[in-house]
Amino acid sequence: MFGLIRLFAILMVLLTVIYWALVFYCRAGERDRLEAEWEAEQPPLPRHTFVENGIREYQRSLRRKLLWGVYILPIGAICALIYFVNYA
Repeated sequence: MFGLIRLFAILMVLLTVIYWALVFYCRAGERDRLEAEWEAEQPPLPRHTFVENGIREYQRSLRRKLLWGVYILPIGAICALIYFVNYA
């Protein structure tokens, strides 16, 4: 039982580091894409407003995808693996 708790604690720390690294990486890429889009189109909004509005919209969709991809799927796969190894 203690081994399972230790595995879960280490896994959560590792997945949290991965999650935040992906958040910063994806936001930087999206910011670059939005700045390039602003340069190409020259919309009536100022550059910083256009980029911040785009980042706000992108952030909503990004968090949900990253939560599933970084936390839910790996933990679910590990739980399924533990179950099948021990009980099937």
